[in-house]
Amino acid sequence: MTMTLTANRLENLWDDAKAASMSESEKLLYRSNLLGSDKRVTNYGGGNTSAKVMETDPLTGDQVEVLWVKGSGGDIGSMKMDGFSTLYMDKLRALKGKYRGVAHEDEMVGYLPHCTFALNPRAASIDTPLHAYVPRKHVDHVHSDAIIAIAASVNSRELTAEIFGNDIGWLPWKRPGYELGLWLEKLATENPQMRGAVLESHGLFTWADDAKDCYLTTLEIINKAAAWLEDKTGGQPAFGGAKVPMLEPAARRDIAARLMPVIRGLISKDRHKVGHFDDQPAVLEFVGSNALETLAPMGTSCPDHFLRTKIRPLVVDFDPANPDLDATIAGLGKAVAAYRDDYAAYYDRCKKPDSPALRDPNAVVYLVPGVGMLTFALDKATARISGEFYVNAINVMHGASAVSTYQGLPEQEAFDIEYWLLEEAKLQRMPKPKSLAGRVALVTGGAGGIGAATAERFLREGACVMLADIDADALQTAHEGLAGSFGRDAVRSVKMNVTDEIQVARAYAEMAVEFGGIDILVSNAGIASSAPIEETTLALWNKNMDILSTGYFLVSREAFKTFRAQDIGGSVIFVASKNGLAASPNASAYCTAKAAEIHLARCLALEGAEGGIRVNVVNPDAVLRGSRIWEGEWLDQRASTYGTDKEGLEEMYRKRSMLKRSVLPEDIAEGAYFFASDLSAKSTGNILNVDAGNVQAFTR
Repeated sequence: MTMTLTANRLENLWDDAKAASMSESEKLLYRSNLLGSDKRVTNYGGGNTSAKVMETDPLTGDQVEVLWVKGSGGDIGSMKMDGFSTLYMDKLRALKGKYRGVAHEDEMVGYLPHCTFALNPRAASIDTPLHAYVPRKHVDHVHSDAIIAIAASVNSRELTAEIFGNDIGWLPWKRPGYELGLWLEKLATENPQMRGAVLESHGLFTWADDAKDCYLTTLEIINKAAAWLEDKTGGQPAFGGAKVPMLEPAARRDIAARLMPVIRGLISKDRHKVGHFDDQPAVLEFVGSNALETLAPMGTSCPDHFLRTKIRPLVVDFDPANPDLDATIAGLGKAVAAYRDDYAAYYDRCKKPDSPALRDPNAVVYLVPGVGMLTFALDKATARISGEFYVNAINVMHGASAVSTYQGLPEQEAFDIEYWLLEEAKLQRMPKPKSLAGRVALVTGGAGGIGAATAERFLREGACVMLADIDADALQTAHEGLAGSFGRDAVRSVKMNVTDEIQVARAYAEMAVEFGGIDILVSNAGIASSAPIEETTLALWNKNMDILSTGYFLVSREAFKTFRAQDIGGSVIFVASKNGLAASPNASAYCTAKAAEIHLARCLALEGAEGGIRVNVVNPDAVLRGSRIWEGEWLDQRASTYGTDKEGLEEMYRKRSMLKRSVLPEDIAEGAYFFASDLSAKSTGNILNVDAGNVQAFTR
């Protein structure tokens, strides 16, 4: 069974040769990953899949029917076999005898662990009954934009019948749970010809008795809905046409770079947030349209969209036809406060005696006419995914409003999902945030040993990191290595010469667009030189001053500008040197520049204190391993100064130290982490020597 598809249709990716040797549970995983690989089928973390499989009971040795179904919190596109819950079907059927009606349906979730097969630790999701009771072996539930556009229309039942006839059924809106599972069972049992159902304001269920047939049915139904929508909407301007002009890409990013730190500061007073910017065509079409003011306040329909994007977005007051960005920024405080008040009023209108306490009242999605969409969350991946969900919502609003009238979830229904006690329990099970969660760091000299080690230390604690370096090849290598270990969301890089004022400003603008701002600056870029004073050229002197003094000034100045815009404090860490406190022979330019660096830090600590901006110094000594400044002439020069060779220099430095220990990049990273974290919240203007002990460098 194959399909003939246009370029805009979902393609059949099923490979019979691959599937031939798979078990039924392995085919379920294969089908799930194929469906989840395309956002036109479902969004990240959305939807679920299942199969009813005959398995050997570990106690009796008998063959028993087991439901394999995506577990709570998983993602069908990236999950593995351990992402499925497994439950005895006979016990799931027996649960019907425990059901006391709609008013008590939430208690049914507590019975699901009693149905577990083979002690599987993966928790079953609230959608388990919707899969268990459909009388077919295989079930898919997805959130295709094309389907939800039908489901979110005011006459979705009629549209479903028009498109699919008796092939696909329809059910009115009902919060996911046990009752909806019984509704779906009744629909499928009484209409054996049906291959699935559209759930109002929610999504699509499809089923079959064969894994491949179920997969192909899902694609076929989505493609049919997409083709019908295209036929009905072809040639129509989206959202009633454009109301305001779309700015050029560079201008859009420049405006986002100005707005994001201010918004981030306003919404990060309690917990730091990370931002994401999206100006793809679908977003620009919506934020510049005549329908923006009507549709945006209506919110989203699908529960998965709503939980990620909140009740509604905040539309930023900006006119791209007559831009006054300063006025827009000046009005952001009032706009954010008004959104919070509106959200609190929504909570008060809808809360029940047992509702969880009011959560963060700030918007997640910010729409800027002519510019794009900004999203903020506690980490970069969630901010990005929240934006993806709102793009899904835009696509749904586009389709629904073109063929009918779009409707969002009723306010009380939306609240009952957002503040659902089962959802609250899931949130309470979330792991405690890491110490730098939500923080954004810039590390200059990020491709070198100390820079890369510091970035890795921050990433391990949940920070987002922008690596900056003048060496493009080394920068790319460091970026790829860290992204491979910690995920691409958390790592960015920018080629930057710290002595170039324009490049420094551009790097901060890039960081603002990518992450929303900055919390931590590690100024680490450096060089080293060695020469007797009479052989020290003016060019060598100026090069040391340019990079180690002027460069640190330029990078810090831009950091302070962003810190001030955010108004949530910040931490600056200078990686200086023992040589800034204790002179070394034949290194006057280097030592003097490092001393200037340390004194600059003291000056900045004075200026930043009233704004909660802390400035501290880590002083390394003789960090040879992984350090690029020891790869060239500096190593030869220092070896010559101390009468040893390259191999003996590290050992000489180790023996010279009071503790007789080598200093490694990871040791410096630990010092930088201390000053970046809240462990040093009451420390500024300080110097931490990480030199294994050098009496000449004792601070006085």
